[in-house]
Amino acid sequence: MGLEDSYAKVTSNRHLHGQLYLMELDCPYVAANIQPGQFIHMEIPDRQANILRRPFSIFDADEDAGRIEILYQCLGSGTDAMATWEEGFLTRMIGCIGRPWEVPYSAKSVLLVGGGVGAAPLFLLARQLEENDVQTDVILGAATEGALVCRKRFTDVFQCEPSCSTDDGTYGRAGFATALVEEALASGATYDYAAVCGPEPLMRAASKLLLDAGVATQVSMEKRMACGVGACLSCVVETTAGKKRACVDGPIFDAEDVVW
Repeated sequence: MGLEDSYAKVTSNRHLHGQLYLMELDCPYVAANIQPGQFIHMEIPDRQANILRRPFSIFDADEDAGRIEILYQCLGSGTDAMATWEEGFLTRMIGCIGRPWEVPYSAKSVLLVGGGVGAAPLFLLARQLEENDVQTDVILGAATEGALVCRKRFTDVFQCEPSCSTDDGTYGRAGFATALVEEALASGATYDYAAVCGPEPLMRAASKLLLDAGVATQVSMEKRMACGVGACLSCVVETTAGKKRACVDGPIFDAEDVVW
């Protein structure tokens, strides 16, 4: 499967909570070919200050409808501009890019840990695991209850609610998602594989807990990117094997290989 630079049309763009938005785009190639954990590199048209494309993980994809969803957070002028896009707006994107999640074929029990918008790159993987009848536990963390915007989607897939934490204690356990990882491991739960995505401190702490427990763990490394296709070396991740590019060598890395 190669990369395709294609036009995508916005079919909906909804504000969810705070700075969080959910955008649906008509993009048949990506919808048909995306693998869980991969991303697209999207153009912000007609803005001289935003000439570089932006990387976005795919939250969900519907191959039959030819549509994808991205969950994004307004953190600067580029994403602020995206929040103004209305139905019918045309942009361009390169996809599908990067190394996907790689669940061992023999895995029978999996843990997914998502912090904030880091829950989004785990959702396609969750659907794949459910379709393959893999026992899956989900832990989600966010700043506050309203920011747990992915919670219902995971609940619908597994027919049970994820374990949740909020920094302010407005929903689930008060504190960080790592406490829920500790609790799961202390309860005697065993996992063959874990996928972790979110702020780097969360990934670092959760990975240590899981690796110390003997769980094969992967993380999704978010870095600023210029080209998105491995040419510019702007998204370097330090690993035990030297410098790697988040865009094409990742964004999924084996946690034991990352030099935090």
